Amino acid sequence: MTEIQKNNRKKRGSRESDFLIQGAILAAAAVIVKVIGALYRIPLTNIIGDEGNGFLGYAYEIYAMALMLSSFSLPIAVSKLVSTKMAMHQPQNAYRIFKCAMAFAITVGVTVALLIFLGADFLAKHLMESPLSVYTLRVLSPALLIVAVLGVMRGYFQGVGTMIPTALSQIMEQIINAVVNLAGASIMIKVGLAAAKKQDNPLLEPAFGAAGGTAGTAVGALVALLFLLFVYSMYRPVLRRQMRQDHTKKQDRYEQILKVLLLTIAPILFSTAIYNINQIIDLTLYAKIMSAQGIPLEEYLIPQGIYTGKYNTLINIPLAMANGLAASVIPALTTALASRNRTQMQSKINQTIRFTMLIAIPCFVAFIALASPIMVFLYGDDRMQPALMLASGAITVVLYSSSTVTNSILQGMDRLTVPARNAAISLGVHLVAVLIMLVVFKWGIYSLIFSNIVFSLCMCILNMKEVYRVSHFRQDIQTCYIKPTIAAVIMGVVAFLANRVLNGIFPGRFFANFLSFCIAAVVYAIAVIRVGTLSESDMLTLPMGSKLLHLCKKFHIFPVDKDIEYLDL
Repeated sequence: MTEIQKNNRKKRGSRESDFLIQGAILAAAAVIVKVIGALYRIPLTNIIGDEGNGFLGYAYEIYAMALMLSSFSLPIAVSKLVSTKMAMHQPQNAYRIFKCAMAFAITVGVTVALLIFLGADFLAKHLMESPLSVYTLRVLSPALLIVAVLGVMRGYFQGVGTMIPTALSQIMEQIINAVVNLAGASIMIKVGLAAAKKQDNPLLEPAFGAAGGTAGTAVGALVALLFLLFVYSMYRPVLRRQMRQDHTKKQDRYEQILKVLLLTIAPILFSTAIYNINQIIDLTLYAKIMSAQGIPLEEYLIPQGIYTGKYNTLINIPLAMANGLAASVIPALTTALASRNRTQMQSKINQTIRFTMLIAIPCFVAFIALASPIMVFLYGDDRMQPALMLASGAITVVLYSSSTVTNSILQGMDRLTVPARNAAISLGVHLVAVLIMLVVFKWGIYSLIFSNIVFSLCMCILNMKEVYRVSHFRQDIQTCYIKPTIAAVIMGVVAFLANRVLNGIFPGRFFANFLSFCIAAVVYAIAVIRVGTLSESDMLTLPMGSKLLHLCKKFHIFPVDKDIEYLDL
């Protein structure tokens, strides 16, 4: 190998490593946030019960929709626009985008927060068919303004090329959120108990508990915002220096920036809205159809509480990884597009999809093989229904991960309207499916699970078709999907058998199940390399890749290859 080849390889590896490190930081933070969320929902569920989770689930769907309207698309839009200007060496115009987006976020955030607070009673009664969710909605409403401003701050840092402030603020936000929510639920469940006795309405107890269990949403977001403002104040000297070196003669007008911002937000907002609205529509249709079929509220509220409080919580943990990688790929692809580097663009698409599948596929298999142990370990719930729900909907981890990442790939390549169009088509198919399942087959809560599989599958097919068409990129099906599936199936079989044996030796909720999860992780890590999913060159592009490769060779996981040089990335 010549010195030039070595240097080129080192530079290429460094670029890929930097992209993957940024994505890994955000993905890891997102997974940590979801894990904290899943863990604190265990004691929260114990406090407020499945009925409380039902009230909380309805309110959170409305909150999620309001959040999406006020701010959810802002980090993506700001990140994309700022990274474009930074790629063009225009930090002054990038900063003007930040200021314009901040003014927009405050205006919209205040408006939407007031609408939700003042209209909570109408929304709870007439839209959700759950009047007692009004308390939870009002507690959540102030968070809409805070999160809008927080989104702009995160988008700006991502646009200038660092995911660390966003990652740290997300973890900090979730920790505060968990602590305050548990304290609030503990206090308000007692208030609700007194109100329930006084008004002879037993559902007031979980309704008040659910409201207290959302108090941390606004508090956590506020703490995260204060942290980012502190980081921003530390970053100001660097920003001033960059702007002094900016010799761009033409400054973008704020009217022009706002127009571009709105044009960027609109298609992202529309596609995101469809992702969120299908959950609201599902829960609304489920409640109305179950009620019309003569099923008592208490009877269908409990499965709905399992669906929102346990099933969705677990499914969303691996999806957080996809969201992290998706957030990091947008500025990376925007930069590659601005420099007209097709090779770099295709490389980033390949890396993002491959590493998404490397995590999504084993999670899908684990949710099937270890559905009951997971429910028992996390929630102490050994009923068949929660485990069956998790196993039935496990494939959505792969499908939603793929659709989320391909959405961001298309947005990064300036195909902003395509995900929105694909989401609209998928929603139409989804609605037909959920109505047939609820009304004709009468599958109850499983109708929501299976119809979401239909929605995410449609999104995957449509998005991947467009990615292939636009970028001329072709994924290696064997390496990306088939080999990880083989490794995951090996893991699933070993983990299932190990769990049966260990539970026989160590009966109980925690030890045997936790050991089974550890065995699953180790077996998959070895299997994924042994079946050839990751080559040595792939390992070298990972963060600390040379050390990982050396460790694998030390334990003879990789065959010895003397031609490979360990690069210190």
